[in-house]
Amino acid sequence: MDDRIEGKLKEGEGKLTGDKGTEAEGKAQSGLGKAKDAAGDVADAAKDKVDDLKD
Repeated sequence: MDDRIEGKLKEGEGKLTGDKGTEAEGKAQSGLGKAKDAAGDVADAAKDKVDDLKD
């Protein structure tokens, strides 16, 4: 499962149960997922530029 989705689920679970630790863990995991997505986007854009230069 995607880190962002899993993180949001944990965050919601933490809010629902009043467990601040689980809520914080969910927020962190969601943020990690966003960072991974952003890094992937940058890598894809760089690859596209290299491919453009080859053509």
